[in-house]
Formats: sequence, C-alpha cells, structure tokens
Amino acid sequence: MNTPRNAAPQARIPTSAAWRAYLHDLQRFGIKLGLGNMRILLDTLGDPHLAFSTIHVAGTNGKGSVCAMLAEILSRAGLRVGLYTSPHLVRLEERIRVDGRLIPERDLRRHIGTLKSKIEKLRTAKTLEASPTFFEVLTAAAMLHFCEKHVDCAVLEVGMGGRFDATNVVIPLVSVITTVSKDHMEYLGNSLAKIAFEKAGIIKPGIPVVCGVSRGPALAVIRRRAREEKAPLIEVFGRGASFEPRRQGRRPSFDYRTGDDVYHLSPGLPGEHQGRNAAVAAAAARVLDRSWRPVGAKAIEDGIRTTRWEGRLERIGRRPRVYLDGAHNEAGAAAVAAFIEKTCPRPPVLVFAIMKDKAVGRVARILFPRVRKIILTTIPYKRAAAPAEIRAKAPEFAAKIILEPDLRRALSLARRIAGPAGTVVVTGSLFLVGEVKKIRPSA
Repeated sequence: MNTPRNAAPQARIPTSAAWRAYLHDLQRFGIKLGLGNMRILLDTLGDPHLAFSTIHVAGTNGKGSVCAMLAEILSRAGLRVGLYTSPHLVRLEERIRVDGRLIPERDLRRHIGTLKSKIEKLRTAKTLEASPTFFEVLTAAAMLHFCEKHVDCAVLEVGMGGRFDATNVVIPLVSVITTVSKDHMEYLGNSLAKIAFEKAGIIKPGIPVVCGVSRGPALAVIRRRAREEKAPLIEVFGRGASFEPRRQGRRPSFDYRTGDDVYHLSPGLPGEHQGRNAAVAAAAARVLDRSWRPVGAKAIEDGIRTTRWEGRLERIGRRPRVYLDGAHNEAGAAAVAAFIEKTCPRPPVLVFAIMKDKAVGRVARILFPRVRKIILTTIPYKRAAAPAEIRAKAPEFAAKIILEPDLRRALSLARRIAGPAGTVVVTGSLFLVGEVKKIRPSA
C-alpha cells in the first residue's frame, strides 16, 4: 500500500532560495543521535516509510557502492526502486533517486515545504522538543517521495553508525553491514567493537542480516546481536561460501559461491575492493530472491556489471588520466593504494585534501609512499584541514609535497606534472570529489 496514513495537506511550495536557506539553517543543529524526532515526524505524516519495502545498508566503507549495486539489480529484475544515499557530490537532489533519476527540484521543494510546515506546528505544540536536523529532514523527504512514486522497494544507506541513524525507523526485508573500520570515532566509539555495536543497531528481530565483515571483534559483536534478535545471519565470506578472482585486468572478475549458487561477478565499478562489495550485494539480492520476490542470477550479475557510481575511482580525464575517489579513512585509502599499484604504470601525482577530524597521518602514510608528487590543497568547509596542517601530520614526505590551497590551481599543476601519459589521483574526501566535479563536471 503506497498511501501514507493521515497524509498531510499540501503545504505552500517554497522558492528555490527559501528551501535551500531552510536546509542550510538546519545544519547548525549538527548531528543528534536518537530516533525520537524521526518517529514523531513520520507518524504525523502518516508513516510514509511503511508504504514500501526497504533494504537497509550500514558499514564504514562500501555501503554507497553496495546500495547502488542493489538498486541496479532490483531495476534489472523489473522493480521500481528508490535509492537514498549520502552525502551528495554536487547537487542535493543526488541523494534521492527513483529508477536512477534524481528527484526533481520542484518535488524536493514541495516535500521540504510540507515538512517545514509540519515541524513548525509540532514545535509550537511542543510535541517536538528540538528541531529535526538537516539529515532527518532530508530522510523524511526521501520517504515522502518514495511513497508518492509508488516504489516497490527503497534501498537506504545509513548516514552514520546505524543504531541512532535517522534511517533506522524502517522494518527492512534485509539488513546489510558491509564493513567495519575506524571512522567517526567521536560519535561511534574508539574501538572496532564499539563501532560494530552501533552499526549492528540496524539488526531487527527475525530480519535476515547480510554481513561483509569476515573476522575480528566486529564480527563477534554482529554475531552476538544477530543471536539476540534471532535474525538469520548470512556471512558473505564465511563457511560455506567462497570468493575467488577469476580474471584480472582492466575489469577484474570474480566467482562468488554460496550454498548451491554461483555468481560470476564483473563489477562495473573500478577497483579490486568492488569485488567484495559485489559479493555483499549478490548475497543480499539472493535473500530477496528466496524470501520476497524473484530476482534471479542474471539480474544480479547484469546489475553488478552495469552499476555506475560517481566518486568511486571515477575517471574524468584521459590525457593525463584523472581519477576521483572519496577515500577518507584507512580502509578507503588502502583500496585506492591497491588500485594505484595494479593500474598505474608509474607512480601518479596525488591531489589530496581531507577533514581535520579524520586520521590524517594514518591515511597519508598509506597513500603518500605510492605517489611521486603530492599536492596538498583544501576545500571550502570549516572542518577541512589546511595544507600545512596535513604536511605537519606526515613530515617524512615533505620533500615531495607542494602546498597549493587553491583547488583549481592544484588540479592544473597536477596535470602539468603528470604529463599527457601520466595519472592524477584526487582523493581524501568525498567533499573534495564534489568540489572537483563542480570545476570539471564531465570527462
């Protein structure tokens, strides 16, 4: 059923400037952990999030790629699919898609108008003690849009953590945890076990869980949580499953075997790590195929092969080759480093910017040894580290570091140093990727 209970009357549609100003103002409320606001707001709207099926995806790395793959798989299976991801790179509308198409600005403005009106009434009545955050309002807008567009299923990416994330109000067909590594430790805890506990908060009673974590304390936490909730746990790389490279080269291929099924995976997204993401997506789609609606091996394999997702080792230049990636933590940096070693015939030039609250030194020590020149730049965000701050965290690489705070000049310099036959890798933050795409939107 795709009509929300007690649907709200249509609010006045704000102007483009007004709705953007409203959302910008909400950012001052920062991050608030807890689901109370979301439950009250969605209840007032008639619970639109219960009008369609969902897949809920958490994880430190890989969750955006897995979400994109799952959305493509379900589309290939003939379903109408919503996709909610974050952050966006250039346009806010990127976060909310139906059948691959971004939400039209007018529709997003209309939903924001409805939400703003509802929130004001709830605040006046003191039903809401605090204003919803930017992410909560966008999540509610996505739920309204998916309900209105009668999607069969929405794939929802957790923003951060899982237990208290605004998306954690759904009862999904399957919960997915891609990976667990150290990130957002100021909110999620300073150990893998604590971070895994937050991510395992998306596990629901009796709902299958697909887990891409293969070992260590994080897996132990997820196993315990699944037992407590009596949720069937599918360990993608556990006993009874195998994951083997089949062919390397420009597009690596893999065989993923689980039970009696074999999937021949050739991810459209570059990087060897996308093979493991593809196996996670295949395992989740297999759950749907067996317990919900027919999906089929062909839709799974074709969907993984045809998935495209911006900012994940995305190539935007040819002479020289220019790749963009949002690696902002150690696991992401390791994936980019592996890509460099396997793909680049000679060490590339690196353009690097990162947020100061990340593990700057550890990320640098993974990436910087693999490149011949490092251009440190910055992006227009308060949290961004200044180039000199980054250099101070990695003094051993000072001899090959150039400081260029202006991003346009940094990109131009990197291209000149690399030369037509060389390679430039731009990484350190998805916000950096977004700023580059504003400058150079297409290949």
